[in-house]
Amino acid sequence: MTAPPSPRYTAILLAAGRGSRFDADEGKLVQRFSGADTVAVAAARACLAAMPVLAVVAEEGSLAQALRDCGCDVAILDAGAAREMSASLRHGLRQRGQDHGWLVALADMPLVRPATIAAVLVALQAGADIAVPAMEGRRGHPVGFSRRHLDELLALRGDRGARALLQAHPVREVEVDDPGIFADIDTREDLERLRGR
Repeated sequence: MTAPPSPRYTAILLAAGRGSRFDADEGKLVQRFSGADTVAVAAARACLAAMPVLAVVAEEGSLAQALRDCGCDVAILDAGAAREMSASLRHGLRQRGQDHGWLVALADMPLVRPATIAAVLVALQAGADIAVPAMEGRRGHPVGFSRRHLDELLALRGDRGARALLQAHPVREVEVDDPGIFADIDTREDLERLRGR
């Protein structure tokens, strides 16, 4: 008699946004951030230290290849799909809808520590339906969801992400000492300020 498969959790790394506030033709996610790693690869490596990663990107190209090379599975958005956050999330969930839960990570947040990601994963494995890292009374990213919320996640539209679910359902806050949960890169000034921290 074979044992049932162990629960599977995947980090869905959202890496398809346009980054319209970043003043570079090639975009913020492929900018050098730490050593040889770009912003997106640094974010991916933190997730990969704790769990498998599915990165959602807008198209084939250097970003997709770099994420594959560091160990991610990569899903390409359908041609013509909106490059908003909810479209990327829905696309990732359709690839991993059979999982027990997901950690929704943002590719422009490369300073989140692997230990933080692991702690959110542990909260999901322990039965939380939604888990978020928190520090000094503030919630940050990434956010974990159990499969109980799959239908609601697939119904999301626009760029607000899953904020509405966090307002409508109980959330387990995972206390961390990690300012990286608040540190996203939207502008070149953000990149220069956060690079090398």
